[in-house]
Amino acid sequence: MDLTDLRAAKPKDDTGINWVTASVMVIFHVLAVVALFFFTWTGFFVAIFLWWLSTSVGIGMGYHRLLTHRGYKIPRWLEYCLTVCATLALEGGPIFWVATHRIHHQFSDQDGDPHSPVEGTWWAHMGWILVGKSMHHDTSTLARYVPDLAKDKFYVWITKYHYVPLIAVGVILLAVGGWPIVLWGIFLRTVVGLQTTWLVNSATHSWGTRRYKTRDLSTNSLWVALLTWGEGWHNNHHAHPTSARHGLKWYEIDFNWYGIWMLNKLGLARDLRVADVRADELAKKTVGSSLTTKELIPATPQVQPNLLT
Repeated sequence: MDLTDLRAAKPKDDTGINWVTASVMVIFHVLAVVALFFFTWTGFFVAIFLWWLSTSVGIGMGYHRLLTHRGYKIPRWLEYCLTVCATLALEGGPIFWVATHRIHHQFSDQDGDPHSPVEGTWWAHMGWILVGKSMHHDTSTLARYVPDLAKDKFYVWITKYHYVPLIAVGVILLAVGGWPIVLWGIFLRTVVGLQTTWLVNSATHSWGTRRYKTRDLSTNSLWVALLTWGEGWHNNHHAHPTSARHGLKWYEIDFNWYGIWMLNKLGLARDLRVADVRADELAKKTVGSSLTTKELIPATPQVQPNLLT
């Protein structure tokens, strides 16, 4: 299956349920509800910590802003650590995740987009994961979209065995704190992470504000940003995909950017690419005085390294 096949295929034609994925999702969601009946403060704080570690450090800072868009650079060992953290979110291995997201950007809200709300909000949120192959191909098929990762043996291995770190953490939690900690730290925490991450695919392509005139339906959403550590500034992101910073205004809360900024201050991150907001404002003024603040301004491609303020 190549890119031409992906563009031609409609989600509604892919009607077969992926029973392995669907079964895992059902089990996790059921046990997440069960966790509510076994509340402990230890389990709660373990869940909060692992939610941040997996979805902010792992998915947001790792899979998304580093591996997919290369918005900054860090040492290879740290890159691998962020990748392992991301596998704890149960969103697949890096080759699958990055390939899917790069295709999403290339065909946003058009034929070939793996998860566009044009095909329905449910489809964009989680239907695309449950139905058909939905990009669950072997590593060699996905490699054409991620040649930078496919040539690295670690990424090939961790993509194939992405579930191993999660199982290992589950065993440790079981040994240390018993089943209540496992229910909160693995099942409930993972479901919260999945549901909030999927909101970026569904909610921020359906509702919100648009600062930039992009060719897709992307929007900015404060409440999604708060639930996803900053990923909700999605219109900003689609206008400036390689920018490591998504919350481009001081009031746009972006915890993932704060983490990247901190790595830079510690000397662990370099070559940060950050959208030049001042150039965007200049472009807005140049269009003409008849523009209102609610009108869209064209996205400008400028990015500046190490623009930290």
